[in-house]
Amino acid sequence: RNKMCAQGMQVTSTGPQTIQTAEGEGVTLGCRYTPGTLDTGELDIEWSMLSPDTTQKDQMLMSYSSGTKYLHGNHALAKGLSFTAHDPSMGDASLSIALLSPAHSATYQCKVKKSPGVDMRKVSLVVMVKPSAPKCWVEGGELVGEAVALHCQSAKGSTPLKYTWRRESAGPIPATATQNSVTGELKISNHSQSFAGIYRCEVNNAVGTEHCMINLRANKHLDFILLSRLSLWLCHNLFIDVPPPESRPVSRHTSRSTNQHPQVTYCQVGGTEGSSFSEGCAHPRSSNSCTPVKCTPVEYDSKYGYAV
Repeated sequence: RNKMCAQGMQVTSTGPQTIQTAEGEGVTLGCRYTPGTLDTGELDIEWSMLSPDTTQKDQMLMSYSSGTKYLHGNHALAKGLSFTAHDPSMGDASLSIALLSPAHSATYQCKVKKSPGVDMRKVSLVVMVKPSAPKCWVEGGELVGEAVALHCQSAKGSTPLKYTWRRESAGPIPATATQNSVTGELKISNHSQSFAGIYRCEVNNAVGTEHCMINLRANKHLDFILLSRLSLWLCHNLFIDVPPPESRPVSRHTSRSTNQHPQVTYCQVGGTEGSSFSEGCAHPRSSNSCTPVKCTPVEYDSKYGYAV
């Protein structure tokens, strides 16, 4: 007895079961299908986000039935969802998602049913954040004979992030330097001129690459000391070369006036014969006599002049 076997509904899309893509980009989850010759029922298409917990219900996202497209729920994940084909009944039930975010990371299932045939396809989507532009810096004084470390760090980016250092000038990095691809550190235990040059650090993950650059110098200790002394000398000369402020006019006048007025002696009329006298005549009373006077030296005051 011969039995006739007919192949039923088949989802024919191929490709990776896991898709990695960057935040902010778009993606298409393929779901092309071919109905069987005996599949004559009504076409139903369902796209769901599968729950990682098998005890929880899956989340319906979009469906197609009786010639109508349906968007399920008002959740943020439904934003930007659409069927790729204008008419999903023509063998293409692929789903497009625009402006991906990490929240879209999940396992999706496409289920196509046309009684009695039914088939499905699952695909995992991983939305990753591209690395941000890293920051490069040097740890240490860049002095010959001492330890130096170059650092490279990206503030954002989905793990795993991989850091790679290379020298842009003067050939490859000497083998004695060691670099850590996880931390982004390049260590030089005994710095020398052979390590000097322009270095480039690249950070990458599955969805993007960024880089930064830095110039590593090799300073000798003597040069460092001379540079320090030169800096001090320049600072010192900046003060020496500045002319002193001019004296105020009043001060100059006072100084000159003081020098132009010698000590002057004033004579006070009167006194007794027992006092200390200097001979002199003031307002003579008669032709043969003088009134003795006492003379006291008076200093010139720069502010008030001579006392009178």
